[in-house]
Amino acid sequence: MPLIAAVRQVFAADGPLVRDVPGFVPRSGQTDMALAVARTVQGGGALVVEAGTGVGKTFAYLAPALLSGARVLVSTATKALQDQLFLRDIPRLAASLGAPVRLAQLKGRSSYLCLQRLDEALHGDAVANLPAAQQRLLQTVRLWAQRTASGDVAELPALDEASPLVPVITSTRENCLGASCPRAAQCHVNSARRTALAADVVVVNHHLFFADLQVRESGMAELLPSASVVVFDEAHQINATGLQFLAVQTGTGAWKRLAADLLLQAQGPQRGYADWHGLSGAVSQSTQAVAALCGSSATMRRLPWLDGAPEGIDIDIWTAALARMAATLEQVCRCLDLLADADVSMQLLSQRAQTLHEQLSVFAGASPHGMVRWVEVGQQVRICASPLNISAVIRQHVALGEQSSRAWIFTSATLGTDADLRWFVEPCGLQGARTLRVESPFDYARQAALYLPQEFPEPAHPGHSAAVAALVAEAAMRLGGKTLVLTTTLRAVQAVRVALQEFMSRQEVGGLDILAQGDASKRELLERFAAHAPLPARGAVLVASASFWEGIDLAGDVLQLLVIDKLPFAPPDDPLVRAQTDACNAAGGNAFKDIHLPHAAMVLKQGAGRLIRGERDRGILVVCDTRLHTRAYGKKLLQALPPMRRLRDAGEWQAALAGLSEPMAPPPEN
Repeated sequence: MPLIAAVRQVFAADGPLVRDVPGFVPRSGQTDMALAVARTVQGGGALVVEAGTGVGKTFAYLAPALLSGARVLVSTATKALQDQLFLRDIPRLAASLGAPVRLAQLKGRSSYLCLQRLDEALHGDAVANLPAAQQRLLQTVRLWAQRTASGDVAELPALDEASPLVPVITSTRENCLGASCPRAAQCHVNSARRTALAADVVVVNHHLFFADLQVRESGMAELLPSASVVVFDEAHQINATGLQFLAVQTGTGAWKRLAADLLLQAQGPQRGYADWHGLSGAVSQSTQAVAALCGSSATMRRLPWLDGAPEGIDIDIWTAALARMAATLEQVCRCLDLLADADVSMQLLSQRAQTLHEQLSVFAGASPHGMVRWVEVGQQVRICASPLNISAVIRQHVALGEQSSRAWIFTSATLGTDADLRWFVEPCGLQGARTLRVESPFDYARQAALYLPQEFPEPAHPGHSAAVAALVAEAAMRLGGKTLVLTTTLRAVQAVRVALQEFMSRQEVGGLDILAQGDASKRELLERFAAHAPLPARGAVLVASASFWEGIDLAGDVLQLLVIDKLPFAPPDDPLVRAQTDACNAAGGNAFKDIHLPHAAMVLKQGAGRLIRGERDRGILVVCDTRLHTRAYGKKLLQALPPMRRLRDAGEWQAALAGLSEPMAPPPEN
C-alpha cells in the first residue's frame, strides 16, 4: 500500500490505533500532521510543525516514519521523553502497525555506568570521603551493576541526575581509558553504540546530537549519514541546546581540576619525572588571579565582555591575568607532552591540558566575527564565547529542498505566533522549510479560564511578589492546593515562597504545604506535589521557575490553578540577548518586535500549556502582570495564549474558583 494511503488508514476510525490503543480517538489535526510528515518522508527536505497540546504529535511523526521502512533517528530535548519513546511509545506503535523494528537509544557517556570507575570507587580511598547515604547508594549501584544489561543509570530511580555519585561511577571523554581500559570488553558505552549502529530506529537527545557535531565522539557521526528520516521532537529547544555546544567555554572549574590531577601525579608512577607540586601550584595561582578579578556570586550572573575586558574589570589587569594563565598552561603542556607516551592516563592528561590551552587562546585579542563573549560568575568563573544562533550549523547539515533524499522533521507545541513560525525558523536557519500549524483539540473555552487582575502592583513594584503570594494563598486554600506558581526569576521563587509560608503560619487550622524549586530535585518535587492531589485535608502549592515552564505533565485534578507572576521577557542585560538585539537593529530590524516580543510570547505559551493536559482537565490561568492590559503589545501576547474564556472581574474570578469543585459542564452538541 502506498505510504499516504497507509497513513490515512492508521488514523482512521476503523484503523489499528482505535483497535489497539485504549482511549485513542481519531483527530483531524493529528491526521493532517501525519500526512504532511509522510509527504516529507517520500519527497525529502524539511518540515516544521507546531502541534498544539493534545494533537498527538508523537504518533503523527512516528507512524509515517515506521511505515516507510526507512532508517529513523529521533532526537528529543529531555532524557525523560527519550526514555518514554524508547520504552513505551515506539514499541506500542510498532506492535499496532505490525511493523517490527530494531530499536535502540543512545545517550551521552555520562548516562552509562563505567565499570572501571565503579571498581576504582569501591576499592579506592575516595569512597571513605563520601557521606554515609552516598556510600549506601554506591552499594546499591554495585548490586545493580551485576544484573544490568544496558548500564543506563536511569534504571536506578534512587540515583538522581544531580547526585554527586554520578561523576564517580561514570566516565567523561577526558578520563575514559578507551581500548586500554581493563573493562573495555564489557563497556556499556561501546555496547550502546554498537546496538545503535545496527538498529532501524535510534532515539537520541539534542545534547548528544550537537555535542557530536563538535567532538565526533559519541557515534552520531556514523548514525546520521545512514538515517533517511531525522526527527527533532521538542524542537523549540534546539537553538538554546545547540548554542551550549557551539560555544567555547573554559574557566576556573576546569583549571582547578587540572591542578588537582597534576598534584596527584606526585604520588603516581611519574612522580620523579616533573615538579608536579610546582606545576599544580602555578595553575592554582593563575586560577586564583582570574577568580579574584571576577569575584563570586551566590546566584550565577553574566558580565558582558564587549571590548577588551569584561564589564567592571580593568583591561590591563584582565589581559595580564589571562596571559599568565595561558603561559602557565603552555608550561604544563610542554611538560606533559614529554611524558605522554608513558601510559594512557598521562596521555589523557596531556590532551586535556592542550585543550584548555587552545580554548583560552580563543579569548586572546578581539572577539571573533559573529561571536559574543561574556563571563559567568557564580561559585566558579566561566569564560564563554558563542555564536548568536545555530543557523550556520543547521544550514551546513540540513538540506531544505525536496532535492534532498533525507527528510528532516522539526516539531513542538510552541514554535511561533505566525504561519511562517519565524520565531523558530529564522535562528535555526530553516528559511525555505515547509511549515504547518495544527491547533490543539482541547475545548479551552469550556475547560479553562484566564484571569488578569486589574488592581495589582506593577511588575517592578517591591510589593509585587507579596501580592502574588496573597492571591495564591487565598485561592489555593479554597482549592485544597493544586496550585503551580511560575516565576521569571529564582529570586521571585524565594520571595513568593517566604510570603506564602508566613501566611500559612498564621492559619489556626489546616494549611498547605509550600514546595519550592531548590528544595529537592525536579522529579521529587513533582512527585510530592502530585501526591497531595488525592488528600483533601492538606494540599500543596509548588513555586518554581526556569525548567518548570515546560516539560511537566500534571494531568487531571492534580493541577487546577496556574499563576504566572510576570511576562517572561528575556533579561535585556544578558550579553547574548544584547548581542542578538544589536545585530537585529543593525540589520534594519526592530529587536523588540522581532526578538523580545516573540520570545516572551513563546515562553508564556509554554508556561500556560502546563494547565490543560487532557480533554477532562479544568483550570484557571492567572497572569499577575498589568502590562497585558496597559501596554499596546499586551494584545499580541494574549493572542499567543490558548483561547480560554476571560474572567472580567474579581466576582467572576471567585465564581470560577468555586466552579472548579463542581462537575464540568458537558460539551455543546454539534
